[in-house]
Amino acid sequence: MQKVTLKLGELSCPSCMSKIQKAMLQQPGVHHVDVLFNASKVKVEFDATQNTPEQLAQVIADLGYQVEKIIVK
Repeated sequence: MQKVTLKLGELSCPSCMSKIQKAMLQQPGVHHVDVLFNASKVKVEFDATQNTPEQLAQVIADLGYQVEKIIVK
């Protein structure tokens, strides 16, 4: 299992959280997602054989949110 934190541009509304969480949980290998609204961060636990941090960041970008930084743990 690999963990990644995606630092986003400012989230404008709480409904953004559920939109991002739903999209991330639909990705292959994603096991857990925490969207931190006030911190504008998304923490993801995923199977690195099925996805990459860059692919997960692209899912968020495709939703219209800016990914400022990818932090792999």
